[in-house]
Amino acid sequence: MQLKQVLSNGKKGGLNVGAVLILPEGFELAPTDRISPELKEKIGNLSFQSYHPNKKNIIVIGPVPGQKYREIVFPILSPDPSTKKDIHFLKYPIYVGGNRGRGQIYPDGSKSNNTVYNATSAGIVSKIVRKEKGGYEITTVDASEGRQSVDIIPPGPELLVSEGESIKLDQPLTSNPNVGGFGQGDAEIVLQDPLRIQGLLFFFTSVIFAQVFLVLKKKQFEKSSIV
Repeated sequence: MQLKQVLSNGKKGGLNVGAVLILPEGFELAPTDRISPELKEKIGNLSFQSYHPNKKNIIVIGPVPGQKYREIVFPILSPDPSTKKDIHFLKYPIYVGGNRGRGQIYPDGSKSNNTVYNATSAGIVSKIVRKEKGGYEITTVDASEGRQSVDIIPPGPELLVSEGESIKLDQPLTSNPNVGGFGQGDAEIVLQDPLRIQGLLFFFTSVIFAQVFLVLKKKQFEKSSIV
C-alpha cells in the first residue's frame, strides 16, 4: 500500500492492479441481469471483459486503482449440464493470476518508462541533455570509430551515468523503477447437482431424526425397566 510507481508522465503515483481468471470451458462472465444485488455491491464499478470473443471462459480485469480495489470479486455463470451434453457434474480446475504495477512494455512491444534503459553502444558519454518535458538525451561517442549514438530516456527512470563516463554496450543507463509484480495460483471448483445436495440434506435430516427417536426410545425403555 505504501509503494509508489512511475506513471506515464514520469511522476509517482499509487499502484494499479489487475487480474485474469481462466475457467473451465462452458463457464463465463455472468450477465448483469443474473447478478444478485448483494454481489453487485461487492463488485462495485469494476468492468470485466472476456479475453477473446471465442474464449469467454477467460476473464480479465484492470488496470484499476490498487488503493481502492484490494479485493476483486468475479461474477461467474456456470453452465447447465442438462442443456450442454459436454458439461458434467464434476470437479474442475481454475487458474488465476494477479498483477500490480504498470507494464514494462506496451502492447506494440515498445518499452514503457517503467523499465531499465540500456546503452545501445559502447563509448564515452559526451553529453546529457535534460528534455523540457522530462527525460534525457544521452549522446555517446565511440572513440575507436568516432561514431555517435543517442539514447532517449523518457521521464521517470533515474540516471546512473554522467558526462565523461565510459560505458559498455547494454550497460544500464537508468535505475529500474518497476515496483510491480505478478502472482498466480490454481484451485478447484465443483459443479454440483442441486438434487444431490437436496438428497444429502434429506439423508442427514433422516439420520438426525433416527438418532433422536433412538434416544427417546431408550429413555422410554429405561423408565419401563425402573417401574
